[in-house]
Amino acid sequence: MGNKYTVSADEMNERLDNFLSLKSDITRSGIQRLIKSGLAMVNGGVEKPGYKVKAGDIIEVIVPDEPDTILTAEDIPLDIIWEDEHMVVVNKPHGMVVYPAVGNRSGTLMNALAFRCKKLSPVGAPLRPGIVHRLDKDTSGIMVIAKDNITHYDLVEQFREREIEKQYLALVFGNLKDDKGEINKSIGRSLSNRKKMSTKARRTKEAITQYEVVERFGYATLVKVRILTGRTHQIRVHFASIGHSVLGDSLYGKKVRLETSQGIIKFNRQMLHASSLKLKHPVTGKMQEFTAPMPEDMQGAIDKLKELSTYF
Repeated sequence: MGNKYTVSADEMNERLDNFLSLKSDITRSGIQRLIKSGLAMVNGGVEKPGYKVKAGDIIEVIVPDEPDTILTAEDIPLDIIWEDEHMVVVNKPHGMVVYPAVGNRSGTLMNALAFRCKKLSPVGAPLRPGIVHRLDKDTSGIMVIAKDNITHYDLVEQFREREIEKQYLALVFGNLKDDKGEINKSIGRSLSNRKKMSTKARRTKEAITQYEVVERFGYATLVKVRILTGRTHQIRVHFASIGHSVLGDSLYGKKVRLETSQGIIKFNRQMLHASSLKLKHPVTGKMQEFTAPMPEDMQGAIDKLKELSTYF
């Protein structure tokens, strides 16, 4: 399968691997493998993943056909928060893809769970057994996975009826005006880039995000976020739409570094963490709440922002 892209003036100076990852459904690491294999070419020639694309460049990527019916169990360490015979709750690290896809066949959460768990709900098999929701690759935090069909369908229904409470922590750009707020903007697939979502799309679905300020740093704000709907990239799209994009988000807002009078802070991924999940156990009926601590990279960014905020 081959795809051809022409670089526009707005896209110039983007890294080749970033450009192709944004244009396709393939992760950046998957694109890098294709480039190194000579399957991604610029104007008919091979360039390095870090090549800065130029306006008018014609870039072609060839994706070899891969089998999509096998989930390979892999012995990958997992942070298990809670587990019984019906479901498992994990703290997913940033950088880990949830399930296999073209260009990213191994090292995913599902590969790790296939090794760890004796059984998972066959709903979603072969590559997504037990998956009832997901997190982006570079979003860390809590996920629940079903081990049997009763649990799977019950959790799906709880998500659909908005009975499950999901809370996130996010570091966003700038100083939010209000201590609390709600962003109610419908979201749909972007017309210009099918990998992006947008509040200005032609066909949209309701999306509601509520937030509360936890701490202000002048250059940035730490917020506690609750989403009432589960749209793709919802938090990232909503905060970008009000001018306060999630720091480190290279797709929306592109605030991957923060320049201050006292120095520069770089972010290696979007500063977004699923910190808690409250649900009713599908079998026992007991209300349960699970939490995941702040990851080290986000805490390090917060500590640096606290230090710089004294100069703001």
